[in-house]
Amino acid sequence: MSRHAALVLLAFGLVFQMSHGIEVNVTKDNKLCLYANLMLNLSVSYEVAANKSQTIEFELPADAKPGDSKCEDASSTLMLKFGEGHSWSVNFTLKDKVYQADVITFTYNLNDSTVFPNSQSNETLTVTEKPHTAHVPMDTCFSCKSKEVIEADKVNMTLWDVLIQAFVTNGSKSENITSCAADVPTTQVPPTTHVTSTTTAAPVTNTTSTAPPATTTPMPTPTLPTPTIGKYSLKTDENGTTCLLANFGLRIAFMQGKKYQEMNFEPNGTQFSGFCGANSSELVLVSDDITIKLTFANDTKKFRLHALNVTAKTNSGVFVAANTNLSLWEASVGSSYMCNKEQNHTITSLLTIYTFNLQVQPFGVTKDVFSTAEECFLDSDLSFLVPIAVGVALSFLIILVLISYLIGRRKSRTGYQSV
Repeated sequence: MSRHAALVLLAFGLVFQMSHGIEVNVTKDNKLCLYANLMLNLSVSYEVAANKSQTIEFELPADAKPGDSKCEDASSTLMLKFGEGHSWSVNFTLKDKVYQADVITFTYNLNDSTVFPNSQSNETLTVTEKPHTAHVPMDTCFSCKSKEVIEADKVNMTLWDVLIQAFVTNGSKSENITSCAADVPTTQVPPTTHVTSTTTAAPVTNTTSTAPPATTTPMPTPTLPTPTIGKYSLKTDENGTTCLLANFGLRIAFMQGKKYQEMNFEPNGTQFSGFCGANSSELVLVSDDITIKLTFANDTKKFRLHALNVTAKTNSGVFVAANTNLSLWEASVGSSYMCNKEQNHTITSLLTIYTFNLQVQPFGVTKDVFSTAEECFLDSDLSFLVPIAVGVALSFLIILVLISYLIGRRKSRTGYQSV
């Protein structure tokens, strides 16, 4: 299912102005445990008379109630109920003092004629979708003023002016902010010092923004040993077939403040999860120090790595970076992508990743094994033809110059003898 799609309203659809935000304070034991302030518009397509469809867009009412919102030690839920049987909720999970939004759920009652006039159905329907969210450190609010459109089946959900702290530990909202990638301008920070170890601890939250498509990294050459190769596979369900395969060693290099740092991703003991969809698949890897979310997309012909989110815990604080506009590791759907040689890609102005012995197949896996691989340029025989072609061209140039010299000298000598 695609995300971040533009809202498409039918000509006869009804539109309400996007104007009101809603603030929610969820308490536990008389103390604030979850805070949210957000703007939300919902767009729903449904069937009306004469087998036609209509799209209605409406904002979250200002009198929406927190419903069954709750706070637990490792999970929390923000639920907003409104109208006749409608609700919108987002579930958060916490791991290693970093939280993220896992699932957004929207339930709507087509029997409510005030919202869905002329509906041919009286069903109550539910859609769920996984949002693209950052990994947010504890005691920090997640902020995103930019609009984000999340597309589900017949439903578009538009969020903006969001401020959420899903886990409040001291009874009051934190003043520390982790901004979404779309809100933070990209600035190029040239590396000035090559440091391979972290410095003394300081409570710093480092966030970066979505960057342009990846290019060759300007960072210093890494000095760490080659990382261990990890092997990961996802199944459609507990007893299902394999739907995603990935093997690779991974290193990240990043600027945190003015310090250049490197970290190898350690696959031993890593927890991994994700999902497989028709047009989008996701692999989430969680080690002791690094969390990586890889999102793959396909257009029915080619697949590619579309988005990458990285969270790293260092002695200098938590480093967070994301890029949702990538086009890496491209291959035909039904094939796998392979690159055995070391690759490096600049993900943002502050983050570069290095891969080793890479092979991925996020779609069309059969019989639990990789399909025929499409190799990267570095692995193909064509990569060896470039220096050969250059050498041959130089050889021909040298020969041509030599022949021209000999002919010129011969003509000069002949002219002298004829005088």
